[in-house]
Amino acid sequence: MNRFCLGIALLLTLVGAGQAQVISDGEQARRLLHNAVEYYRMQGDAALAAFSRQGEFIDGEHYVFVVDTQGTMLASGGSSAVLIGRDVSAVLEPELRAAFAKALASAEDRIESAEYRWMNVRDGRVERKQVYYQRVGERIIAVGHYLPRATPEQAKSLLDRAVSALEHDLQGTLGSINNLSADFREDDLYVFVVDLDNRRYVAHGYNLRLLGVDFASINDPQGKPVGAPILALMGKNDSAGYGYRWKNPVTGKVEDKYALLRKVGHYLVAVGYYREPQ
Repeated sequence: MNRFCLGIALLLTLVGAGQAQVISDGEQARRLLHNAVEYYRMQGDAALAAFSRQGEFIDGEHYVFVVDTQGTMLASGGSSAVLIGRDVSAVLEPELRAAFAKALASAEDRIESAEYRWMNVRDGRVERKQVYYQRVGERIIAVGHYLPRATPEQAKSLLDRAVSALEHDLQGTLGSINNLSADFREDDLYVFVVDLDNRRYVAHGYNLRLLGVDFASINDPQGKPVGAPILALMGKNDSAGYGYRWKNPVTGKVEDKYALLRKVGHYLVAVGYYREPQ
């Protein structure tokens, strides 16, 4: 095993052992891109086969893909492997096409980045993804990672849409939320609604088992009250915010969450976003 492969194996071992958990997804993606670029510079197009098979260039959800200047997919270690050999110009999101066009005019030693949306095969949902890429001659080498946390701005936008929909068609909107409509779900964001007259959930965009449950009885995974203090807060305000701990439906982990709260008649409408770990 050469020193390059040994270094990759060591990194993967550290990640697998949990010792690299302080490294962000973005940093892992950039490191994998750096290693892929160096390998390509040594091996040329012979590296494409290595990028497309299970091995040192796949790290969990991180994998390498390569597109040429004509828009043809040359290699992929992920779900886009089915596109190898095909012109993917029409398949790539506009943001990604524009980013790659920019890369062709940039220096080879520059790492660029862009955001786009792509199907996450782990949960079958289209999610935000960030890609880091670098041009090497006529090839664009890239590594992307999913962004599991929506922004506060996205949460506010979803809350605004939900409030407007509820004001125009209360029962239809409650039904759409409970049918898990994509109109009221986005990445790790979802809407829930509580009837303030009886304090019970009437809609939930993620966990339908909560329908009819007394919101005042809701605690976080450590047993700390969540529903009761929110109800007390909304007894004095038409809009507010509240922080607590809750499971992120994308990462599957209990994380810090901040709920944006609004009253619509006698209903509480909420959308919460997950905060980046400190």
